[in-house]
Amino acid sequence: MKAIRLLLLPILTILSTLAANGAENRVFEMRTYYANEGKLDELLTRFRDHTAALFEKHGMENVGYFVPEENAENTLIYFLSYPSREARKTSWKAFGSDPAWKAAFAASKVNGKLVGKVESQFLTFTDYSAKLKIKKSRSPRFFELRTYSAAEGMMGHLDNRFENNTIRIFKKNRMTNVVYWHPMADQEGHGNTLVYLLAFDIKKAQAKAWDDFRADAEWKVVAKESVEKAGGGLLVKKGVKSITLNPTDFSPMQ
Repeated sequence: MKAIRLLLLPILTILSTLAANGAENRVFEMRTYYANEGKLDELLTRFRDHTAALFEKHGMENVGYFVPEENAENTLIYFLSYPSREARKTSWKAFGSDPAWKAAFAASKVNGKLVGKVESQFLTFTDYSAKLKIKKSRSPRFFELRTYSAAEGMMGHLDNRFENNTIRIFKKNRMTNVVYWHPMADQEGHGNTLVYLLAFDIKKAQAKAWDDFRADAEWKVVAKESVEKAGGGLLVKKGVKSITLNPTDFSPMQ
């Protein structure tokens, strides 16, 4: 028995490593749907009753579905995950040809198309991102989707500041670090963009946490020293985009 365990140990180690690497190398897709006027509720119903389940059926992982708090453009923002881009292509092809999807799609547009425009971006974990935990909290949280555009030659400095300081100071000031991504090599923003999600237990905690973070003495030192070391500002002008998100009732991430 001992001999068998010794023989199996290297195999189990390899399998464990492959599983870990697979999780770290997963591909994420951020999809933004712009619903036609008056059609957002119908779009959410289609996802709730049909689309999300069919995604899972065809090997896609539902990560989270969100509606912006300020939503003048009637958008739904959601995230899917795949083992690879090739797997993504296979899953979407199967989904598109599924009779259940064809029927749901046809029924949903009887009174007009639900979606006017779709945007998509492929993302991968940064080296310093925490493991993504897709879970429902006891009560729905508020999320903040933030996109940073680094100045030319400054992406490494920005990543370094997040990895060594910013994430820790966020946590100290009661922000939950959910996930950090970079756009994939063939995507717009590759090499100069950081996309990440924060979570807050209640809405008023979001503003308070940011006020405390900006006033944090440690952060002020880190921000000043990182700019001095880099020889200039790390972000382009107006290089921060922030969207407060509310999870839908069918979102795996709450």
